[in-house]
Amino acid sequence: MRLRVRERLRIRERLNKLQPLGFLYSAYETQVLAQLDRTALPRHVAVLADGNRRWARTNAPDSPLVVGYQAGADKLREFVDWCSDLGIGVVTLWVLSTDNLTRSGSDEVAPLLQVIENLVTDLAASYRVQVVGDLAMLPEDMAERLRAAELKKEGGIHVNVAIAYGGRRELRDAFRSLLASEAEKGTSLDTLAETLEIDHISEHLYTAGQPDPDLIIRTSGEQRMSGFLIWQSAHSEFYFCEALWPDFRKVDFIRALRSYAQRERRYGR
Repeated sequence: MRLRVRERLRIRERLNKLQPLGFLYSAYETQVLAQLDRTALPRHVAVLADGNRRWARTNAPDSPLVVGYQAGADKLREFVDWCSDLGIGVVTLWVLSTDNLTRSGSDEVAPLLQVIENLVTDLAASYRVQVVGDLAMLPEDMAERLRAAELKKEGGIHVNVAIAYGGRRELRDAFRSLLASEAEKGTSLDTLAETLEIDHISEHLYTAGQPDPDLIIRTSGEQRMSGFLIWQSAHSEFYFCEALWPDFRKVDFIRALRSYAQRERRYGR
C-alpha cells in the first residue's frame, strides 16, 4: 500500500528540515561539484542504502517503520537521478537482502516489499531497470510484476535493483547456471574442471555483461560489505558514510566521487 500523500509530505518536510542552512548548503554543494574531476568518474556505482529503520525510529518514532523505507526509496530515486546527471552509466541499488527476508517478520516485510515494487515501477518509467536476485524468494505475483517492469527503456543509464539478493546465493546460482549450460553442450565434469576460466563464471552472474562496480558506497556508519557483490567487488573502491540513508545528501555523494577520483587504483597490484 502506498503511503498517503499527507504522510509522504510530512516525511519530506522532515527531510527538508535536516538540510543545513539552505542557501549555504546549496552554495557549498556547487563549490564541491565544481572541484570534481569529471574525467575520473566511475562507470558503475553501487550503494548499500543502510539506516532506513534507524532513521524512522529517530525521525518518526510514532509511525510504522514503513515511513523509513519510503524515505529511503525516495532517496534512492534521487540518487539515480544524480548519477544520471553526472553521466554514470551503471548503478546498483541493494534494497533487500536474503537475510532481510529470512530474519524479519511478515508484518515488517510486507510493507517493505510494496515500497520496493513501487520504487522499481517508478524507476522503470525513466531508466533501464534490471532486477537482480533470487526472485523465487518473493511472492510469485510480485516477482512477475518486477519481471514485467524490467528493461523497458532502451539506452541510457542502467539501474540494477538488488532484491532478495545475497552474494553467496548469486555465486551458487552462477555455478548452477554454468553447470547446466555445459551439461547441455555435453561437456564432462573432468573436461570442465580442466578448462574452466574466470570469465566463464562471470558470464553467469546476475550482472553478466556489465562492468564491475568501480565505487561502492555504504551509509549509516557500517564498514562491512555483508556479502554484497562478492565476485564483482574484487577491485572496487569503497566509501563509507556516517549518514543514515534518507539523510544522504548530494554533497555526500559528490564527496564520495571526489574521494574516488583522488585514489590511485591498483587493481590488486
